Amino acid sequence: MRAVRSSLHDEVAERLRTLIFDGELAPGSFIDEPALCASLAISRTPLREALKVLAAEGLVRHEPRRGSFVNQVTAQDLDQIFPMLALLEGRAAFEAAQQASDAELQALQELHARLQRHARARRITDYYAANVAIHEAIIALADNPWLAMVIGDLRKLAKLARLQQLQAPGRLEQSCAEHLALFAALQARDAPAAQAAMHEHLVRQREALREVARSQANRIAP
Repeated sequence: MRAVRSSLHDEVAERLRTLIFDGELAPGSFIDEPALCASLAISRTPLREALKVLAAEGLVRHEPRRGSFVNQVTAQDLDQIFPMLALLEGRAAFEAAQQASDAELQALQELHARLQRHARARRITDYYAANVAIHEAIIALADNPWLAMVIGDLRKLAKLARLQQLQAPGRLEQSCAEHLALFAALQARDAPAAQAAMHEHLVRQREALREVARSQANRIAP
């Protein structure tokens, strides 16, 4: 019985993550537990267990006597998160360059070919999906579960910002070039170069997000 309950609240937690990342549960919004229970056809127990999981991940917060809310990520949060991501994903790239097999690098090459096709066609959504798949593949190739766990938590928090760095002028082409430089270092099994390329890639992501945020603020300002 315990395994069944655990499986259910894990499923509910994943459903809530999807609602949050898709914007159906907006940053700062109140989480209406009775409405969610009705829409997901579940009882309060698995929902509350799922909310505890998301609170531990930093995606939601619980306020006594008020309930649960979707967390909001500020510019200051991103300024603190991205340097850590750059260091940690840089380390993942370093370890991936040392450990990846030829077959694994071939699979990664196919992902980069897909990335290039989407960049040339300016298919932003498809490019973003391929970009995420590449990051996840490199983290997996590092074969370091502790590193993967911390990176995964930080990436979830960064995703809360719901800002699309590829909207910045010239960022799509720049991002693709950064990925190709990173892959060249991985192919050469040059661990320090792979680490440096991944670090630079994430630093530039943060810079692009700042540019997008400034652009959005300027559009809103009277």
